[in-house]
Amino acid sequence: MKAWGELHMAPLVLFIFLSLSSFSAYVAGEIFTNSFLVRLHGSPGNDVANLVAARTGFENFGPVLGSLREFHFKHRALPHARTKRSIPHTRRLKIDPLVHTAVQQSGFKRVKRGYKPLKVENLVPHISPHEDPTDPFFHLQWYLKNTGQNGGKVKLDLNVEAAWAQGVTGRNVTTAIMDDGVDYMHADLKNNYNAKASYDFSSNDPYPYPRYTDDWFNSHGTRCAGEVAAARDNGICGVGVAYDSKIAGIRMLDQPYMTDLIEANSMGHELNLIDIYSASWGPTDDGKTVDGPRNATMRAIVKGVNEGRNGLGNIYVWASGDGGEEDDCNCDGYAASMWTISINSAINDGQNAHYDESCSSTLASTFSNGARDPNTGVATTDLYGKCTTTHSGTSAAAPEAAGVFALALEANPSLTWRDIQHLTVLTSKRNSLFDAKGRFHWTMNGVGLEFNHLFGYGVLDAGAMVALAKQWQTVPARYHCEAGYMKKFQAIPKSGSVILKIHTRVCQGFENEVNYLEHVQAVVTLNSTRRGDVELFLTSPMGTKSMILSRRVNDDDKRDGFIKWPFMTTHMWGEYPQGTWQLEVKFNSDVPQTGFIKEWTLMLHGTKDAPYTNLPVSDPHSKLAIVKKVHEEKKNK
Repeated sequence: MKAWGELHMAPLVLFIFLSLSSFSAYVAGEIFTNSFLVRLHGSPGNDVANLVAARTGFENFGPVLGSLREFHFKHRALPHARTKRSIPHTRRLKIDPLVHTAVQQSGFKRVKRGYKPLKVENLVPHISPHEDPTDPFFHLQWYLKNTGQNGGKVKLDLNVEAAWAQGVTGRNVTTAIMDDGVDYMHADLKNNYNAKASYDFSSNDPYPYPRYTDDWFNSHGTRCAGEVAAARDNGICGVGVAYDSKIAGIRMLDQPYMTDLIEANSMGHELNLIDIYSASWGPTDDGKTVDGPRNATMRAIVKGVNEGRNGLGNIYVWASGDGGEEDDCNCDGYAASMWTISINSAINDGQNAHYDESCSSTLASTFSNGARDPNTGVATTDLYGKCTTTHSGTSAAAPEAAGVFALALEANPSLTWRDIQHLTVLTSKRNSLFDAKGRFHWTMNGVGLEFNHLFGYGVLDAGAMVALAKQWQTVPARYHCEAGYMKKFQAIPKSGSVILKIHTRVCQGFENEVNYLEHVQAVVTLNSTRRGDVELFLTSPMGTKSMILSRRVNDDDKRDGFIKWPFMTTHMWGEYPQGTWQLEVKFNSDVPQTGFIKEWTLMLHGTKDAPYTNLPVSDPHSKLAIVKKVHEEKKNK
């Protein structure tokens, strides 16, 4: 009897399913798709099904559950969803002598049982009533409170009011604006200016005031400073994200050429007085430059994250770049560094801005322009006591992120630089962000974290970050593992791709064992007849595929290529790294190109012990709950 049941249960279940499908035709408001379940006479196989599909005007999408007689047909001329069955298309199938039955498939919704955006109310039981700031430009600061002004999407903002309502406004936190100077005499900034932490590395004096030009070219730093710490309720301009925090001015940009030493000194200035460094600059955004920090600057950043803030580590916030879709911010060694937090931007209706670069190293996003009127940007302070409403670009996005991180540091001064990155991943939200051109979709990685190639893990949520920061427990120690190395000249095919595999145990059994990922780097050396046509994809053992280099149409380089360039991705955050990693190399070009990949190294960074184990979960639908559950299941196995 048992054998009989195994042999006959599947047809019985299928019969019940078909009966229910037929019954559903009588359900009110039913939707019908362009898919059909087609059963053929006998068991003729897929080739015969292809023949039937071709002569009836359908396309065969293959067998159902490996069957030799049941197939999934689609008719592309039919809409994806309609309220009535298509009798003519069904009849066309049924009159074919090889067709036994044909059933048009109904459409129905399924709701994902994943996380929902973290609700601050679930973490903080008592949030004080909050009144809007009285500053005259506050109603224009849609990125702080989006009520739909100027065509924006309601509640698409940084949710700062939920942080302020928790009594957190940035007190005792200093953000350094590394830029062209800060107008520290501005009435909206002077009371929050930290003179002791400021310096002018262009003129070598302690007064980083912007150099005057008729076109106000050096207003950049002052505008960024106001986004972070413009005072509240003083009747001037708008209000900063962290309006009770301090800002320091580090003037270092206003000169014909930058040097490694000026950059290094700027990023290493007063490591224990400065908490956050905000940088809204980088290599030229021309889509053909591959550049990053030199030796001294890199050592300054590493020193900052290891020794700054009395050992907790400085937070370096970087604008991801304004090169648009013709550039890739993984070719910017500052934004793509694992020691920095790379921030992209969105506009007030959720689209990416036209100047946004995409790359796998972006961790999260904030805001820049308005959608309908490009002149409606970020409202903030300007030179000589003035105000502006036209600050924009990812230059505007990075200081907003710095302000959110300042709020988190007030909520929990013990947060390390890595804690800030973990909090960013766990509390950023998809909200309404979308790629206007439909190139990059939201994808879920192996532990249930949703990411986007443009926006990272989503828009920063100040209220959620502050709430979680208050109960945060520092993540375990971080380790670096060289998980594999391959040195072998391999040609990149003119069409198709070459796939290189590294199988790793991730330093298992050694002190630097990595079991839970943070950052992943593929250190690549390659040359080609046109560097801009090369694309790189990295796939983790858990199946997460990340584009670590996209096509750059302006990059005509045929000489330098990439020499040990560390392409970084954050898309595998929280995943288990043991197993086989795949690096795919290909050309994306209408003109045949040639090239070779010479070597690549897989570098994995993360923790040996599971993070978040002792962290209480208040919201069962949050990202934290999802990831923690997956980690606990792995540990139990």
